[in-house]
Amino acid sequence: MANVVVIGAQWGDEGKGKIVDWLSTAADVVVRFQGGHNAGHTLVIDGKVFKLALLPSGIVRPGKLSVIGNGVVLDPYHLLGEIETLRQQGVAISPDNLKIAENVPLILALHRELDAHRESAITSGAQIGTTKRGIGPAYEDKVGRRAIRLTDLAEPNLLDEKIDRLLAHHEPLRRGLGLEPVSRTAIRDELLAVADRVLPYRAAVFELLDEQRRAGKRILFEGAQGALLDVDHGTYPYVTSSNTVAGGAAAGSGLGPKAVGYVLGIAKAYTTRVGGGPFPTELHDEIGQLIGDKGHEYGVNTGRRRRCGWFDAVLVRQTVKVSGIDGIALTKLDILDGFDEIKICTGYMLDGVALTHLPASQSAQARVTPVYQSFPGWDGTTGGARSWAELPAQAVKYVRYIEELIGAPVALLSTSPERDDTILVQNPFQD
Repeated sequence: MANVVVIGAQWGDEGKGKIVDWLSTAADVVVRFQGGHNAGHTLVIDGKVFKLALLPSGIVRPGKLSVIGNGVVLDPYHLLGEIETLRQQGVAISPDNLKIAENVPLILALHRELDAHRESAITSGAQIGTTKRGIGPAYEDKVGRRAIRLTDLAEPNLLDEKIDRLLAHHEPLRRGLGLEPVSRTAIRDELLAVADRVLPYRAAVFELLDEQRRAGKRILFEGAQGALLDVDHGTYPYVTSSNTVAGGAAAGSGLGPKAVGYVLGIAKAYTTRVGGGPFPTELHDEIGQLIGDKGHEYGVNTGRRRRCGWFDAVLVRQTVKVSGIDGIALTKLDILDGFDEIKICTGYMLDGVALTHLPASQSAQARVTPVYQSFPGWDGTTGGARSWAELPAQAVKYVRYIEELIGAPVALLSTSPERDDTILVQNPFQD
């Protein structure tokens, strides 16, 4: 059996929640390895809807160990609120089935305030499109070696010097931005008010996961957002603040790279993104509107409408290479039911030159134009199909051509939000 990493192969919102939940039945441990509560996962189980942002998707499955790795930035107040919401839905959560890396950095109120101020102050059109939940500033403090981490809450007598180090950066920054000062006492009170409720979940996660791996347990690594939002490999600067590519699973959990086995990329049968940034295949017409309406393309946690466009094989092929994707889970094929014509982007043109990848230059990314290949649509429906035989022939051709263009096979095909409406081609947990 191989451990499995699940990542988004586009800009996020590809339907990872359902796929992770589907795979979690075969997993023993589910690990979140990056991001914060800016990531939304919707799970539909027996008609019951669970909306997660921070907790691993495996938390709703009895008998699974859920882990929040050190690569995540943790808002302790949001964590407790999400736990309480799920408990009210009948989900059992305790330190027995949820572990949090003791070295995970914490998101504080000053991070959220700074995030919101920056985003609101940026000229319209140049905004990154953050969720204003403090994720970026928290990662900045982590890299700046001034973050307050979960384990620090267990040493309240040492908190003041850590807070002072944090404020040595934030006080002059806030003065320059015209924000009210924050006192050491306020931050201390903010932390100690939740310390007793979050500390029971802390663990040396690297050691725990190594024990699980050596015991033959199957580990599912769950990424947030999508690979095109990776801080290094995405559409910079319109990216998130963490490494969303598959390689981040090792660093964000404390396991070595050999512990990462099969890499499953999740991609929609079309393309969406939230917030600012380049989007070569974006549709500004009634077709884009129709795709968004049929696909219910709104953010799980933010409610923001997603931008919609045709499937971009160039970008997914790039993700396949950067993340070493072994197979793709293609989702939302049913949203394309009923279209007379469907297009796939097979390449780009930039200033009269043909390109086979998206360039790193921000200005070049904004200028590329897509090269399309058109396909006839299909009669009938793909929604709810559970075998290839139930799919219209033209829909099968569409999927096969995507495989050819991106250089990776479709391992799973999702045909509705329901867990069982999935066509399995290759089980990622089997070597």
